[in-house]
Amino acid sequence: MLDGVSLDQLRTFIAAADEGSFSAAGRRLRRAQSVVSQTLANLEGQLGVKLFDRAARLPALTDEGRSLLADARAVASGVDRFKARAKSLSNGLEPELRVAVDVTFPLAPFTAAVADLQKEFPATLLRFDLDSSAVIEPVLDGHCAVGIWGMGSWLLAPPQLTHEPLLTVRMPLVVSPQHPLASYSGPIPTAVLAGHTQLVHIDPADLSRAGGSRLLSPRVSRLSHLGAKLAFLRAGLGFGRLPMHVIEADLASGALVEITPASSPPEGYVIAMSAIYRTDSPPGPAGRWFIDRLKQQDVRWLQVKARRSVTATPKRERSHNGSLALIRSISGNSLPTVNR
Repeated sequence: MLDGVSLDQLRTFIAAADEGSFSAAGRRLRRAQSVVSQTLANLEGQLGVKLFDRAARLPALTDEGRSLLADARAVASGVDRFKARAKSLSNGLEPELRVAVDVTFPLAPFTAAVADLQKEFPATLLRFDLDSSAVIEPVLDGHCAVGIWGMGSWLLAPPQLTHEPLLTVRMPLVVSPQHPLASYSGPIPTAVLAGHTQLVHIDPADLSRAGGSRLLSPRVSRLSHLGAKLAFLRAGLGFGRLPMHVIEADLASGALVEITPASSPPEGYVIAMSAIYRTDSPPGPAGRWFIDRLKQQDVRWLQVKARRSVTATPKRERSHNGSLALIRSISGNSLPTVNR
């Protein structure tokens, strides 16, 4: 008998409980009171449980009715979500959105965009890979629909991919204050840098792109974990670049200090971030919406960072790095880029 319980019966049960009378439930459902009464009587017969006490003028839920009402609501709600998901899928909405994210991308604007995406597309399952800098491969092989990429030059990307510019990330060259290079007050000659170890972050799956263009010293230690690189820098084991948003606190506290190579452009080095996807397989509604929201979050984040840079960075340091790169990135001017 229980297998014969229908969604219509459950909705009638919920309406009668919410409205407090069978006649009001009938008006809500656009049915005659007699139909509501008969539907509920049939449901009670199938369940073997009395849901309403009809002794008084208005029906009242029994203890059993109150207990089963929550289950009835859960079933009806689940069916509604099922129908909404099916409708979305029929309209082209992705059942799942996979995104590969370069570890260089700032988490603040990213997580804000993800939170908005969850609210806008609750039926889409979201999966993110945030632990790698090898973003192109999972997008090319179709494992991820969208990639957030932070390589220095778009010329390195395969022609099968489309890219849309996002924010730029400044990459200061830093050392521990105990490191010999920290004693230099001006630009450091290349020959001096060559005598010290450079710490380079490189994903194991991306070793083929560990070219010499990013290197300032022949003495190189490669680390596959960004956190390990930060720890090595704090310990004075070498010099290296990290995203400004990762090391802001260390620079403010003096745990790290910024150094300037003689070969550095006036604006400093930055990484241009892009959203990428296969040209022959563009993202669906959720992926498209996510990219657009990331662009909006990027602008807000850069504006906040620029204000903080102007108010918090010492005048001597502002003259040749941080705020200039951030302000130019907001205005749309191009900046030189560099690999990590």
